[in-house]
Amino acid sequence: MTAATLLHGPIAAADLVRRWWLRRLGRVVRPLIRRRELRVAVLGSTMVCTALAATLIAPLWLLILGPLVWGVPHLVADLRYMLVRPGYHRRLGLVALAGPPLAWVALGGHLLWGFLAAALALAVARASPGRRALGVVMIAALAGGFAALGRTGDVLFAHLHNAVAVLLWWAWRPRSSRLHWLPLALMVAASVFLVSDAALGAVRASGGLQWFGGAMGPEYQVWRLSPGVGPEWALRLVLLFCFAQTIHYGVWLGLLPDEDRGRATPPTYRARWTGLVADMGRPLLAAAIAVAVLLALWAARDLMAACHGYFRMARFHGHLELIAAGLLLVEGGVRDRSEESCVKGNVG
Repeated sequence: MTAATLLHGPIAAADLVRRWWLRRLGRVVRPLIRRRELRVAVLGSTMVCTALAATLIAPLWLLILGPLVWGVPHLVADLRYMLVRPGYHRRLGLVALAGPPLAWVALGGHLLWGFLAAALALAVARASPGRRALGVVMIAALAGGFAALGRTGDVLFAHLHNAVAVLLWWAWRPRSSRLHWLPLALMVAASVFLVSDAALGAVRASGGLQWFGGAMGPEYQVWRLSPGVGPEWALRLVLLFCFAQTIHYGVWLGLLPDEDRGRATPPTYRARWTGLVADMGRPLLAAAIAVAVLLALWAARDLMAACHGYFRMARFHGHLELIAAGLLLVEGGVRDRSEESCVKGNVG
């Protein structure tokens, strides 16, 4: 039995529930269906508030379970929107030069190979020689800075890569209103709050720093996410990373897919799945589902080992996002994308 057959029932059930809710909400939800920018603003704002609340209540479990639950789907989205949808996978020179060092990072190579991949990608970008040279110099400067910092540079890259997704969402399409400022302002405000005394007091009062699994308590997360930082600021950076990582997943799985669609109205779940299959192919999706299931089984046996395994597998994607952001900047502007060129979705 194929993955598509297994998913047919749940997808049909999800569309049935969706239609039921749309009928009952009626006029209340109609503006959200018709106006993409309003819908994205509401979704993004809700996502920020939810991520902030979860960070204050159970940050350690969010850090543990977030990658195990949303990690593989977000990697598929990463490949879809950073590689396939823009058509980069059809540019042989780009794939031949940037692909091997990026693959080496995925197999465990040093993160500096990822910067080499980004520099090579920009070297063959479809832009003027001056813009290409400027892009390569910028990547070289980034690589030099991170290399000089040693392990601190790796940790800093992990923190900053969460923001890259937000920047890509920001630049993904031209907008006719300023509604996208609302979720962005909330993200900034929440980030500032999370490094304050008030946030640290709130998470301690909630008991969130005592709820964790797999020996991945506060000390472990401080070692992983804020090594060499004083105890008070170390915990603040852990909270900030927890929030930013959750937003990172939300952008890839919620905001950016909505921005990428050619049509303003949201498609049915069946149309979304059909579009995903058209873009990524059944073999890759079947492999992704298998990896997600194996990761869940591994986590049930050894939570910490499963988390480490996921992060080793996912190391390449930060540099893939860096390559996409660099190409977007150097080649200039947002490309015309239309998911519905392959799939005709409807609002049910």
